[in-house]
Amino acid sequence: MKIVHVITRLILGGAQENTLLTVEGLHHRHRDDVTLITGPAEGPEGDLFDRAERGGLKVELMPELVRAIRPSTDLKAYRLLRQAFRRLRPDVVHTHSSKAGIVGRAAAWDERVPLVVHTIHGLPFGPSEKPWRNRLYVGLERWAARRCHAIVSVCDAMTEQALAAGVGLPEQYETIYSGMEVGPFLDPPRPRSEVRRELGLPDDAVAFATVARLFERKGHEDLLGIAPGVLEANPKVRFVWIGSGILRDRLEAEADRLGVRDAITFTGLVPPGRIPELLNACDAVLHPSYREGLARVLPQGLIVGRPAISYDVDGAREVVTPETGILVPFLDRGALADAILDLAGNDDRRRALGREGRRRFADRFRHEVMVDRIRSLYERRLGSPALDATAPGDARGGAAVG
Repeated sequence: MKIVHVITRLILGGAQENTLLTVEGLHHRHRDDVTLITGPAEGPEGDLFDRAERGGLKVELMPELVRAIRPSTDLKAYRLLRQAFRRLRPDVVHTHSSKAGIVGRAAAWDERVPLVVHTIHGLPFGPSEKPWRNRLYVGLERWAARRCHAIVSVCDAMTEQALAAGVGLPEQYETIYSGMEVGPFLDPPRPRSEVRRELGLPDDAVAFATVARLFERKGHEDLLGIAPGVLEANPKVRFVWIGSGILRDRLEAEADRLGVRDAITFTGLVPPGRIPELLNACDAVLHPSYREGLARVLPQGLIVGRPAISYDVDGAREVVTPETGILVPFLDRGALADAILDLAGNDDRRRALGREGRRRFADRFRHEVMVDRIRSLYERRLGSPALDATAPGDARGGAAVG
């Protein structure tokens, strides 16, 4: 099968790791002819280009495929993608992320690619966005949904939210959890005690790991807001912030001002291979992000055997249950502080929640499962006698704008 995947940026991030694992699996496990088209890796997060090259993958860099909305540049990207699809003649074009999904689906549809698939890793609209942005993105996503045959959601919540906004039809959707390399999380490569020493964690510290870019709406400001009260109630609590981003200097300065800097470890940018050992060195996962599809760190931490605390957003409730962690009402900082103190003060409960999370999710999130389900979706949809049955009333290349 000839397949093209399209994504805006190949940075270190959940959507990007999902995409790369899919391309690797299709290439190595299924022997497909796969090309990955990506825009430039802008920002301080690091990128996955070296891994793609080591894996012998075909990657085409398209500088015009940028994350920001730039109408003239976006039109160039659309035209270049059409040229690429005409040259590569794929059976399947599979897009990822909102921007690449809108431009890529339009180009693939207009080139009459037999099967156009899009994955929703996280919706670009929601309660944390400005109303005008929500209206813009809902309109664009409705338009783009009529230019694809299938939509993959990384959690059921994404399907429910998209359909509630009028994006696509139920028969277009299929939930396929975002896969990962589970082995290192089941058996981290380095001893917990050794990694804790490197992080400067005292033996009696109860460490809460947050894996996210140091960026807006990831919840770091929320944690700083409650940190003084949490530390006053339990001085053994420590926060380990894994990742880098443009807000690092500001967050460190605010931590100094609040007098909590000594309780927060900033690891900076780390390679993905270190995430298992870092989660294993901590005692729980803390993820107060404002918007996610299904944050990979939640099942990752649970597979390691660590309970999770998360805001009740998007797909978090599909893995963070009363048996595996604590789900906190969105933006309720008081409840967030209470959840941290609850787990910090109860070793037995932390262990029990972590054991159950490991039992439930170790197999469900294997990347092999994800790749095989995606490949099966391709086969089923390509075998359909009416590929465009999910876009009633539209002619290929002539759908109306919603």
